[in-house]
Amino acid sequence: MEPRMRTLNARFVAAPPARARDLVAQVERWPEWLSHYRWVRRLDGAAGGPGVVDMAAVRPFGRLRYPVWWRSRMWLEDEPVPSLRFRHIGGVTTGMDVAWRFHPRPGGCRVEILHEWDDGPRWPLPRALRQAIARLVIGPIFVHAIAERTLAGLARVVEASCAASPSPASGV
Repeated sequence: MEPRMRTLNARFVAAPPARARDLVAQVERWPEWLSHYRWVRRLDGAAGGPGVVDMAAVRPFGRLRYPVWWRSRMWLEDEPVPSLRFRHIGGVTTGMDVAWRFHPRPGGCRVEILHEWDDGPRWPLPRALRQAIARLVIGPIFVHAIAERTLAGLARVVEASCAASPSPASGV
C-alpha cells in the first residue's frame, strides 16, 4: 500500500472547461454557494486569481458539524487542461496538494479534484503513523467527503450559470 494519501472526486459538468474553472476559482463566493463552507478569507491576491486564502468548512456527522480550517496558496493553470491548484500552507493539512482539473468532454467537461499528501499531519508521531492517519482517517472521512459536497455544489452553480448565460462559442 502506498504511504501517500490520495483522494479523487470526479463528475461531469455541462460547461466549457475554462468557464467552469473560472467560476470555481471564485473561492470567495463558496460560502454563498455552499452550505458546508463557513468562510473564505483572501489574505493575498485579487478575487478569483492567484494568492493566499484561508478556508473553513464543516464535515457533518449526523447532527454534529465538525469544523475544519486550512490556509492555501492558490493559482490557475491553462495547460495541459484548465486547472485550479492549491498547496495547503497552514492548518492540520499543511503540505497537501490539491488539483482541480477540467478535462474537455462533449457537451462540457469532466472535473476531477485530486488531493495528495505525502507526510500527513505535522504531529509529533512517527512519519509512518502520520501517513496512516492521513490515508485511513483524514483522507476518506474528511477530505473526500468535503470535496464530494464541494464538487456537487459547485457543479450546480456552474451549470446554472451556463444555462442562464450560454457561451456563444459553445452553446453551453
